[in-house]
Amino acid sequence: MLIIVTGMQREALIVGRDGEVLVAGGDNAGLAARIDAAARRGGRAVISIGIGGGLQPGLAVGQAVIATEVVSGSDRRAADTRWRNAIAARLPDAVCDAIAGSDRIVAAPAAKAALRRDSGAVLVDMESHIAAQAAAACGLPFAALRVVSDDAEHALPPAALVAIGPDGSSRMGAVLRSLAARPGQIPGLIRTARDSARAMASLRRCSALLGGGLACPYLG
Repeated sequence: MLIIVTGMQREALIVGRDGEVLVAGGDNAGLAARIDAAARRGGRAVISIGIGGGLQPGLAVGQAVIATEVVSGSDRRAADTRWRNAIAARLPDAVCDAIAGSDRIVAAPAAKAALRRDSGAVLVDMESHIAAQAAAACGLPFAALRVVSDDAEHALPPAALVAIGPDGSSRMGAVLRSLAARPGQIPGLIRTARDSARAMASLRRCSALLGGGLACPYLG
């Protein structure tokens, strides 16, 4: 069984056909324990897959990134080489590089630039570092594939920061309240929504190209 870790329900609907999906949502608390429990139920490999924020200037929205390693502070976890190569063979236009993990959304260009300098990573998400650490603790192979949804120069508007609930579903009420309080963010939110849709389309394409088992060589 494949353990698939995403941040949002929207991602899970795209990639969750071939394993047990764990949606982290807006709060990573308990994600490691959920991965451990899935491993005890027969999980044989862990993949973190979905969208993320670009850290490297010039990395375009929709670009797929295959993790060579996941960096969180001083912790660095290498992705499984065999699995990574299998993904790259099916996604030849993907970038293979380091991904950073963060426990909170990295919204501002200055914060993205600082994380890029500190980690050397080209993209950041909120689940991959926990998934990598939990996979290592369980003795399971790990891979990560993320698609850029906001580039390094793009500041996420406040409404985007409250858009995802603890279960990974969309919180339209929270978004509307944020817009009512700060209507000047509407153009930025429109851009964010457009870029997110582009990233999701790219994720859908990647999932189709990876096929059954998301290219994992350890399932059968």
